[in-house]
Amino acid sequence: MELTWYDSNSWLIEMGGQRILLDPWLVGDLTFGNTPWLFRGFRSQPLAIPENIDLILLSQGLEDHAHPPTLKKLNKSWPVLGSPKAAEVATGLGYETVTGLPHNQKFVLNDQVEILALPGSPIGPTLVENAYVLTDLQTGTKLYYEPHGFHSPQLQDLGPIDVILTPVIGINILGFLPVLNGQKTTLELCRTVHPQAIVPTSGAAELNYSGLLTKILRLDGDLGQFRQSLGNEGIQATLLEPQVGVPLTVPLDVPQAAVG
Repeated sequence: MELTWYDSNSWLIEMGGQRILLDPWLVGDLTFGNTPWLFRGFRSQPLAIPENIDLILLSQGLEDHAHPPTLKKLNKSWPVLGSPKAAEVATGLGYETVTGLPHNQKFVLNDQVEILALPGSPIGPTLVENAYVLTDLQTGTKLYYEPHGFHSPQLQDLGPIDVILTPVIGINILGFLPVLNGQKTTLELCRTVHPQAIVPTSGAAELNYSGLLTKILRLDGDLGQFRQSLGNEGIQATLLEPQVGVPLTVPLDVPQAAVG
């Protein structure tokens, strides 16, 4: 399994011989509802768009996961799989093949990778977006992704999951209202699914942010504290630190993963 981080929640996942572009934000600014005065994310320069993509996978319909400027640039013939809300965004932008995947439903990509949708992040009072478990059907290796640290109790019934891709550092508003869950929920997740590797997402390496909202956001924890907590809990998983644009080969015990 190879993962390439494009900053924030954007990834290229290579597993089962498939290239899956996850929640891509590669070009342009990030705003919500065209309100840059409230929140604006921006890069110093756009990232190159990867080639030969087998699937675009979207976890949410919000702009930081289904990023309209990026989706407008990508090849509209690439198939899209997403939460029902994300599927609406992709359909509206003219993608030729779009599949909305409700919770507890599965999609099989080219007979190589199975993708299971689980309940993920709550967005407002009535909408819960998607988390995903991806399984390499040849080796049995599993990867779990949830970008805001909201983890379904259903995970306890899915057996060991080899790689978890989720935040390990939290973000909250003025120390009270969580925007991203981090260390606590990720430690609980590790106790549940016994991963071999933990890969942090939702970070910002080469991104910049401005706007009123940024003035009330607070970070909760850091990688050093999380690494110490893993040791205190006796959790043997390897905490990896990806670099933007650098492919990361995840070290896995494949026979163990296949049994799981």
